[in-house]
Amino acid sequence: MAAAVPVPARSVVDAVDEHYPLIAILGPTASGKSALAVALAQGFAGEIVNYDSVQLYRGFETGTGKLPSGERRGIPHHLLDLVDPGEVFTAGDYRNAALEVLQSMRERRKMPILVGGTGLYLRALLLGLFEGPPRSERLRARLKALGERRSGNYLHRLLRRLDPEAAARIHPRDRQKIVRALEVFLLTGRPMSALLGRGRKALRGFRAFKVGLNPGRVQLHHRINRRVEQMFAAGLMSETKEAISTANSADIKVLGALGYRQASAALRGEITEQEAVRQTQLATRRYAKRQMTWFRREPDVHWFTGFGDNPQVQSQVCEWLRQCGI
Repeated sequence: MAAAVPVPARSVVDAVDEHYPLIAILGPTASGKSALAVALAQGFAGEIVNYDSVQLYRGFETGTGKLPSGERRGIPHHLLDLVDPGEVFTAGDYRNAALEVLQSMRERRKMPILVGGTGLYLRALLLGLFEGPPRSERLRARLKALGERRSGNYLHRLLRRLDPEAAARIHPRDRQKIVRALEVFLLTGRPMSALLGRGRKALRGFRAFKVGLNPGRVQLHHRINRRVEQMFAAGLMSETKEAISTANSADIKVLGALGYRQASAALRGEITEQEAVRQTQLATRRYAKRQMTWFRREPDVHWFTGFGDNPQVQSQVCEWLRQCGI
């Protein structure tokens, strides 16, 4: 276990104002974000706020990368185990829940430390979401059924006719975003691109200090491979089997996440457990690359080379935050 940041715990601000600080930790999976978050929370009288979409769900521990209770060092962790596996939880739902947590921490003079791997959730919280219509499960089901009946990229071609700007931005294979864009148009009569142009409601009253972790590619891949092996050795197959046995397993989104998807295929006899490990390692390495592509587009990120559980990196981050006036 890495040593704590060598900074005495203290109150983050003497008075609540419009620039209450918060720290957001960005980086690929297995880069040590959780360890850094705990260390900073100890040093800056902070509490941790999760922004990983999979860790929100109850009953999924082995494959989600949740920090075990024994490694949290008594630091409160918020927005973990928040919803039941079958519940629908959107980026908008996350933003609303996170805003309540941030307000509570502000009132108690605690430093919010955001940590996770879902860039969309972080962006939703800091920059806001466009004010589109709520989900219509009935309409979504009809659109998905239509897409399955027609050949090729029918839904994407339909979107090109209704909202060319959105279609140009969304990949033809990204079914989820295509369906949402079509849903918005059919419910409002206006293209999503037009609604996006109306602006968003960014987070107010806080100033975000973004810390990025950029470990070496070879070392990161090694860590990812080992983490996946440890997940399967720790009982990922059993955890997946238990989730599949529930009555509403078809509605459990987490079963489509990395690790759980491959374990499910192994339980169905489609691949061996050894192949499930290999496929999960490959998919996770690719996911880490996509994460870095997303996070590098985030503005005002101060990047640090190395892993977040490295005491030297922790000290560098701490020194930078001190220089920023925190």
